[in-house]
Amino acid sequence: MSPHEVEDLLREYAPQVLVALVRRHGDFDACEDAVQEALIAAARQWPGRETVPDDPRAWLLTVARRRYVDHVRGEAARRRREDAVAFATPASERVARAADAPATGWDDSLPLLFLCCHPDLSPPSRIALTLRAVGGLTTAQIAAAFLVPEATMAQRVSRAKQTIKAAGGSLALPEGEERTARLAEVRHVLYLIFNEGYTASAGDQLTVPELSMEAIRLARLLHRLLPEDTETAGLLALMLLTDARRPARTGPDGELVPLAEQDRGRWDGGLVAEGVELIGRTLRRGRVGPYQLQAAIAAVHDEAKTADATDWPQILALYELLERTGPNPVVTLNRAVAVAMVHGPAAGLALLDESAKDRRTARHHRLLAARAHLLELLGDDEAAAEAYREAARRTTSGPERRHLTERASRLG
Repeated sequence: MSPHEVEDLLREYAPQVLVALVRRHGDFDACEDAVQEALIAAARQWPGRETVPDDPRAWLLTVARRRYVDHVRGEAARRRREDAVAFATPASERVARAADAPATGWDDSLPLLFLCCHPDLSPPSRIALTLRAVGGLTTAQIAAAFLVPEATMAQRVSRAKQTIKAAGGSLALPEGEERTARLAEVRHVLYLIFNEGYTASAGDQLTVPELSMEAIRLARLLHRLLPEDTETAGLLALMLLTDARRPARTGPDGELVPLAEQDRGRWDGGLVAEGVELIGRTLRRGRVGPYQLQAAIAAVHDEAKTADATDWPQILALYELLERTGPNPVVTLNRAVAVAMVHGPAAGLALLDESAKDRRTARHHRLLAARAHLLELLGDDEAAAEAYREAARRTTSGPERRHLTERASRLG
């Protein structure tokens, strides 16, 4: 089995094994460490073998349990160690399905996702813990994806687990409004992971495909667990329709290629078809939310055979609806571009002037880049070049900076 196949298998079983261990022993912090050690052991031993263990989940669970027992034995006297392991299972759990029983499905992954998005955690901590506990990524992999030192990410994960422990977090699913709110946080975390993978916020690479693919995998999992949740379906469709363009987003030297200039023949037709079908089926159910509307906008872009064939009036109508259901400065900025494409660049610039009054986006490089683009369409090359240069100074992404600088140089 190849290393890539082993990695896929480990990510599939990681949340199942962790939930089984937590249900047996109750200590999320120590159990999560034990599962990570089991995953590392498997990653070292399985590649190159003709076959993986007959029951990979049982193998991982056995190794993780041994690591957990070793941890307990390292902290107390022999008698107390043995008692701690022997009585770790709560009385209420002793009549439940055994933790090492064959897997019956993905149901246990939902409470684990909810736990990793505990309200007491910051968004960066939720992302890190979700990728490690549910995604099965190592701390080193997560740190590399976010361009931070491994020690920094290790501290972030450790603090997150300690926060959950202090808050008394458990695998019990919240009810009512709390469950709705937590599900929204889970979706938001997956959305942030995908966005960071699709357009890295810093560094010399435009994309981090590993993050985007992991976000899609987890969104598929969430959709499988909650097939009736329309916003989860919308989020998955948005990811599929957006990621379909990734092969055409960069040129031979890694340079950024804007949407209007991309070779649409390089787009992933399978992802486009899947995303269009999913959002079409979801929108017909009538409960429309922000993720569904963003997916619908992405579908309009993806279905256009050429940039000139894009149905901008429909996109503008969708952005106007999106701004009413989920208003935020980024939506307003994107609507301004749609307004420009329908009513002319001067109308779009007027809307950008309103966005500039919002302190959250007033000096953001994306607003400056949009202004530069509309000024270029208006024919004001000198002002456009200056706006491109200012946007380049403000972005932390190497590929974006090079692209914006090139645009300014071409005009100047």
